[in-house]
Amino acid sequence: MARNKYPEETVERILDAAQRLFLEKGYDQTTIQDIVDQLGGLTKGAVYHHFKSKEEILNAVGDRMFQQNNPFEAVRGRTDLNGLQKLREAIRLNQSDSAAASVTLQSLPIIRNPRLLAEMIESNRRTLTPYYQMLLEEGNRDGSLHTDYPRELAELLPLLTSLWLLPSVFPSTKAQARRKFDFLAAMLDRMGVPLVDDATRRIIDAFFDRIPDGVYQDAPAGP
Repeated sequence: MARNKYPEETVERILDAAQRLFLEKGYDQTTIQDIVDQLGGLTKGAVYHHFKSKEEILNAVGDRMFQQNNPFEAVRGRTDLNGLQKLREAIRLNQSDSAAASVTLQSLPIIRNPRLLAEMIESNRRTLTPYYQMLLEEGNRDGSLHTDYPRELAELLPLLTSLWLLPSVFPSTKAQARRKFDFLAAMLDRMGVPLVDDATRRIIDAFFDRIPDGVYQDAPAGP
């Protein structure tokens, strides 16, 4: 069998088709065969050569959408904003991307998959942590932030926002999830990073409201 001389193009075609179907039909209603049917000649085996599962395709779609509309890159060169304002604007831009938000919401149930969970943690460490550290240090320099721990917070924030706040990973009711967000906001404020203002809170509240009720579950009783 002839080797594919352009594997990157094949991957892009798969992700293009999957992204379109996930947004039109939803992740649960899309099958691998649906994706294959959009690829004009590629076989199911060709898809599985690049991706082990539909879950892995969804994870790759989400990563690509973030890179295509990277909110941190959108704010990093702006001279009209200080470090704190850039952090808040990055949050606003990220949540205002309705297509990316839809894919994020669809991915919540699969994040419990151990392999995908490990990949997400590593991706966040490589991608998000440097951006957070850059803006935290910028905020310290311009006086909008006052934290002694920019590096540590840069490592912690992706873990908390991408894992700890998600009820599919740490079971919680909707009320408990909101309380955890309040805790995160208070912790950051005490660490010299008053990230959550009224506008940011409204954005995050709207995201939580979009999470399907089925994702929320009662947390286990404490000791």
